[in-house]
Amino acid sequence: MNDFGIAGLEILVVEDEIILRKRICAHLGKQGLIVTAAKNIEEAKNYLAGMIFDFALVDLNLPDGHGMDLLKENKFSDNTNVIIMTAEGGIKSAVEAMRLGARNYLTKPFELDELQIVIKRCSREVKNDRIREFEKSIENSKSDAFYFGSKLEIIKQQLEKTIQADKRLKDRLPPILIEGETGTGKTAIAKWLHNNGSRSDKQLVHINCSALPETLAESELFGHERGAFTDAKQARIGLFEAADNGTLFLDEIPSLSLPIQAKILTAIEEGKIRRVGGNKEISVNVRLITATNKDLKLLSSEKNFREDLYHRLNLISITLPPLRERNEDIIILAEHILIDFSNRYGNNKFKLSDANKESILNYSWPGNVRELSHEIERAIIMGDGQNINFSHLTYDNKNSESIKLNLNRTDWLNPDWSIPAEGFKLEEAIDKIIERALEQEKNNVSAAARILGVKRDYLRYRISQKGSD
Repeated sequence: MNDFGIAGLEILVVEDEIILRKRICAHLGKQGLIVTAAKNIEEAKNYLAGMIFDFALVDLNLPDGHGMDLLKENKFSDNTNVIIMTAEGGIKSAVEAMRLGARNYLTKPFELDELQIVIKRCSREVKNDRIREFEKSIENSKSDAFYFGSKLEIIKQQLEKTIQADKRLKDRLPPILIEGETGTGKTAIAKWLHNNGSRSDKQLVHINCSALPETLAESELFGHERGAFTDAKQARIGLFEAADNGTLFLDEIPSLSLPIQAKILTAIEEGKIRRVGGNKEISVNVRLITATNKDLKLLSSEKNFREDLYHRLNLISITLPPLRERNEDIIILAEHILIDFSNRYGNNKFKLSDANKESILNYSWPGNVRELSHEIERAIIMGDGQNINFSHLTYDNKNSESIKLNLNRTDWLNPDWSIPAEGFKLEEAIDKIIERALEQEKNNVSAAARILGVKRDYLRYRISQKGSD
C-alpha cells in the first residue's frame, strides 16, 4: 500500500475548490486513508456530528464561513488532529488556529506528497504524546509509592512544606539543594518533588553535569546562536529554555566551572539567561533542583565552588542519610524494592527470609539504596523462582572504609563483638540499651518503652535506680 504508516486512518477534507478537493481525496485514498469530503462549513458540521475522524484537513476560507469557526465551536473530537490549509499571507490565521488546537498547517499551493508527510508527522507526534503521557503516569505512580520511612520522615515533611509554599508563589520558585552520598536517592527525591509539586504537569529536564564536557556545558545549559562557534550551524535552545515553566534538575553541580556557575546564579536571581554568542536576554521561569555527593560548604571555603551560588542554593537544603544509618527502615525498604522487581519480572513468590534479612542488616551498603536495589534485582534473576540468596554479602566490607571507621569493636552492640573471657555485666548492658532507646526517642519515656517492648513504669524504675547510684 504505502510506507508512510497512515493506511486505515479516517480523514475529513473540508475544501470548496472542487478540483483541489478531488485531487486531495484521490491522493489520500491511494495512500490507504478513508476519506470523507465536505465542500463547506455546514456539510463539515453534519459529518462531525455523527462521525469521529483521526484527521481533518480544513481550508480556512470557505463559502459559508471561516474554517477556524469549527475550532472555536469545538466541533472536532479530542482525538481529531486538525491540519489547516491557508493561502500565502495567511500565516497569522494559521498560527491562531494552532493556538485553538490545530496540530499543524499547510500553505497553499503545496505538493500532495507534502500532505501525507505532514499527516505522518502528526501521527507520530500523537503516538509520542501518548507514550509521554504513559511514562508520566508510571513516574507519578512510582513517586507516590516512594518509601521514606521513619528516618526520612523529617525530610518528607520538609518537602511537603516546600510544595505548599510553591503553590502560593507559583513563579520564581526557590532553588533546592539535595546532598548525600552516591546512591542515597537524590535523583528519586528530585523526581518525587517534581511529580508531587505544582509543576507536575510540566517537563522535568534532568542532566548529569559531570557527563558534560567543559567545552559544551555552557551551550548545553544556555543554548547558542548560529555561528557562535565552529560547529554552530544553527541556533539551539539550552536546557534552561527547554525547562521553562517546569523543573531543571542539575545533578553533580560541582562539576561545572566557576564561570558557568556565575551564569546559573544570574539565571536564579534575575530569571534571565543569554545564549552563547547572543546579546539578547531571555526570560526563563525554572524550578531549579541541584544535587551533589560532595560538601558544597567545604568546596566553597576552598574556592572550588562559588560561595554566593552555594548560599543561594542552600536556601532549601536536604541531606539524605546513607543507608547504613537507616537500620530501622532498611528491611521495609528492601521489601518495597523486592515487590517492585518481582512484579517487573512477573514473579510475586519471592519473600525475604530471616536469613535474607540478617544478611541485609549486617552489610554496610557502601553503594546505598542503589546498591541495595541492584543486589535485590540480581538475587531475583539468579534465584530459583521462589528463593533468593544474599549470603555473599559480608558485614566487614573491604570496600567501605567509612563504615569500618565508625565501628567501635569494644562496643557489645557491634555485630563483631563477642562476650569477653573476663565476663560481662548484664545490668550495665540493660542500662545501655535503655540509654540508646531514650536517645533515639528524644527522652520520651513512653516511646522508648514502646520500642523496647516493656512497660513505662519499668523504664522509670530503671532510670530512678540508676540516678540513685
